[in-house]
Amino acid sequence: MRLAPLVIAAFLAIVSPTSAQVPFGEASTVKEGLEIGTSTSEIAITSDFRGADLTVFGALTNADELFLAIGQYDVIVTLEGPRDYATVRRKERVLGIWMNTNSMTFELVPESYSLASTREIDTIDEEPSLNSIGVGINHLALTPTGYIGNAVDLSDFRDAYRRLKLASGLYQRDTSGVRFVSSSLFRASLRLPANIPDGVHTVRAYLFKGRELIHERELPLRVVKTGLEQAITDTAHNRPITYGFLCVMIAVITGWGASLIFRKD
Repeated sequence: MRLAPLVIAAFLAIVSPTSAQVPFGEASTVKEGLEIGTSTSEIAITSDFRGADLTVFGALTNADELFLAIGQYDVIVTLEGPRDYATVRRKERVLGIWMNTNSMTFELVPESYSLASTREIDTIDEEPSLNSIGVGINHLALTPTGYIGNAVDLSDFRDAYRRLKLASGLYQRDTSGVRFVSSSLFRASLRLPANIPDGVHTVRAYLFKGRELIHERELPLRVVKTGLEQAITDTAHNRPITYGFLCVMIAVITGWGASLIFRKD
């Protein structure tokens, strides 16, 4: 069930103070905090699934009034899919035929990745810091397995992996997808593509203050198949012999039916 983001954000504002009251001239000893929630904790994939929108809402607690006034707080929100090994293959023309020649496998990379931020992430923090925390499509850790011939090949395959993921819609970014609805309340909109993998995904929110990461929160999000899709998946994984037999029977029946329809008397 979808919840109105502004209503829930207002609730967070009530239960969590948005700023620390500090006498003038005295330094605050209370650190900022970050609270987040999602419009749903589960996404159901049905036969007519065409993608979905996920709203992430949150509140800054004990925020510095001066930094709020001059806009020195930034938020990045990501939705990271299940991790798995990914292989990228290079095609080249050999004797006039396009063939797979070289390949590279990256270990445990997100199958899907969506990002929303208050502005361009490279203006929120420095590149080395973004690389260390792995925030942003260009800053995800793409670690190859096995022997690497040279750095040029590694860079080419990394670029190809990102390009393929962006083209398929599994990797997305919106540098204006996080908006502050008040001085300390924000909402983020993330798009889930139609081909999103099922499994447990992770919603992460990063709070930056003056180009420095000061807080991080995460929540799980389940993406599950329902109905016929779930039944087919369960059969394929848990009863492969039955699944194979049914596939053969469907192929035989389909072929026999087509021969009856299109045969010439």
